[in-house]
Formats: sequence, structure tokens, C-alpha cells
Amino acid sequence: MRDNRYRLSKVEVDALMASREKEQEENRVLVIGDIHAPFERKDYLQFCIDTYNKYKCNKVVFIGDCIDNHHSSYHETDADGLGGGDELDLAISRIQDWYKAFPDAHVTIGNHDAIIMRKAQSSSIPSKWIKNYNEVLGTPKWKWVTDVVIDDVRYVHGHKSSKARTAAKRDMQSTVTGHYHTDMYVDWMFGANKAVFAMAVGCGIDSKSYAMGYMQGGKKEALGCGVVLDNGKTPITIKMDLD
Repeated sequence: MRDNRYRLSKVEVDALMASREKEQEENRVLVIGDIHAPFERKDYLQFCIDTYNKYKCNKVVFIGDCIDNHHSSYHETDADGLGGGDELDLAISRIQDWYKAFPDAHVTIGNHDAIIMRKAQSSSIPSKWIKNYNEVLGTPKWKWVTDVVIDDVRYVHGHKSSKARTAAKRDMQSTVTGHYHTDMYVDWMFGANKAVFAMAVGCGIDSKSYAMGYMQGGKKEALGCGVVLDNGKTPITIKMDLD
């Protein structure tokens, strides 16, 4: 019987293998916006999983404020909201879902993440008495950092470094930030010898939750995430479309 199946030529096989090798070597970073667990949108996790798969990402950066710590906030809290222990238990449960989806990730520490650490410092409690983020949240492989540089792109939460545009222009280094819930953009800046970009990745917050009361009546939140492809050369923001 004649075999009519198409067979790849050696040139085609070599090209396919080279493409696969390049894909494996290339850093393709998924950047997840502010979550503020347990006050994130329930569909934001699946959106980020879908984005990770669509762009064949192989690295993950959470841009910070993974947890909200509303009950422990320096600002007014909702008297009818969850107690501190209940809020933390729910946040841990939500973070476990994220950890199962993305077990190997960098997390740039946001201002909400750091609330408990800051209060401990201001109360002169030695750091040895305080559990670290991974111990509390059950995320042993996550790397909690102030910032991280991948392919000469700096990822940082943004509450200290300024907005992405300002930081990138000031440092002439491509910079990705979160923190500002109504910002989502990519801007390019050109110097004498190189071009750099600024990316704001948006967020995944539930603006109708009581913890986000400060946003209600203001600008609409920018729901989405970002990817940085081609070893730091191609930044893309992905807007989350709602039904």
C-alpha cells in the first residue's frame, strides 16, 4: 500500500527543532498585577493561567500586593468587615490557589504585603519573632524580593520607585510596575544609545469589595496583566475582557 503521508524534509525538521530550541531558551515572563487577596476577582486567576498558556510563558512575576491586610491597615477599616484572623485565613486559601497554578515565581513586595512587617518594626519587635511570607502563606518556592531584574528589565511594585514612566525615564532602564490600579500601558523612551520601555500591568482587584471602598466613585480599575517576551524586548499588556 502506498504511503501518502507527508514527510518533513531535513531542512524543515532542522527549522522546527531550531524554533523549539529558541522557544525553550527565550525568557517569556508573565507579570501578574495586584491581587489584594482575598479581595481579588474570582475570574482573575483563570485569566492569568490562560495568558500564561497563550504566550507560552516560562517565568512568572507577581508585581506585589498579593495580600491586602485590610484589617491591619494604617487607614480606616470597615467595621462590618472580616476580623483579622478570618481575613488572613481566607487570603491564605486564595493564595494557595495561585501557588498551585504558579508554584515557581518571584513576588515583588508591595506596600500592602509589608503592613505587618512595618507594624512589627514600628513596635520594635525583633525580626526573629516574625514569620516570613512563605511560612505564613504556605508558598515555599516563591521568592519575595524588593525588585527583580530579568533580561535587564526591572520588575518592582512601584510604591517607592514612582510610576513606571517616571522610573524608566529616570534610570534609563526598562521598568514594570503595579500599585496604581487604574494604570495599564506600555510606553517607549529613547536615549542616545538605547531604547527602554515602561509598563504598568493593571490589576485583578474586586473594586466592589468593601476593602476597595477608596476606589468606588473614582476611575475604573484597569483589569489585566502583562507579558514580556523575546528576552525582555517585547512588552505587551493584556486587558481582561468582562462578559
